[in-house]
Amino acid sequence: MSLAVRVIPCLDVDAGRVVKGVHFENLKDAGDPVELAAEYYRQGADEITFLDVTASSSHRGTMIDVVSRTAEQVFIPMTVGGGVRTPEDVDSLLRCGADKVGVNTAAINDPSLISRVADRFGNQVLVLSVDARREKGEQHTQSGFEVTTMGGRKSTGIDAIWWVKRAEELGAGEILLNSMDADGTQEGFDLEMIRAVRKEVKIPIIASGGAGKVEDFPPAIEAGADAVLAASVFHYGIMTIADVKDELKKHGYTVR
Repeated sequence: MSLAVRVIPCLDVDAGRVVKGVHFENLKDAGDPVELAAEYYRQGADEITFLDVTASSSHRGTMIDVVSRTAEQVFIPMTVGGGVRTPEDVDSLLRCGADKVGVNTAAINDPSLISRVADRFGNQVLVLSVDARREKGEQHTQSGFEVTTMGGRKSTGIDAIWWVKRAEELGAGEILLNSMDADGTQEGFDLEMIRAVRKEVKIPIIASGGAGKVEDFPPAIEAGADAVLAASVFHYGIMTIADVKDELKKHGYTVR
């Protein structure tokens, strides 16, 4: 595990506004992305993650403008995902201020994208975003966790644990592990899923999906995450970045 636990607010962006819903549905407006990112920077966020939540499903490129305006005000690492399909997309985002780029659907469609990006820009640039859920119905993966795409709307039949191992081999530098079952529910992270992934990969894991109270964060680190990510609890003022860091410190974890 890395020395200091990172606390990362996630800004889900749709048409230039931050939105939040449950399981990526019934999205509600949560504010201006640049203003929110600047506020989280002031609060002591370690990184900022932007996800263009409808880019893959509506085949739109990621929001270059939002990223470049944020980079003028926010001086911590910024990860941007959604609609990234080629190394050229990655290049554009890095040039306008992103430090890391998240890939999901495009990497599933063409796993060689992972190695092409890692070879050209370095492993540290590539974050594999994994929207995983417990299987439903007829699906039978070995681990019981399945990868989904299109904000959880589409099943892939791919075993999530197999996929993170393969992605690490191909050069992914980090895993953003989002539990689609827990997303937006505020009932706690999927600790079983985090443990299952931690057992198989050495690269950092960012736990995502389900944070509802400060007490939810330390168990995610104990389960094997190197960083914790949340959205609505920060957007709606349920807690601050400092509240989460204080709770982590209480449990003996080092924070920045």
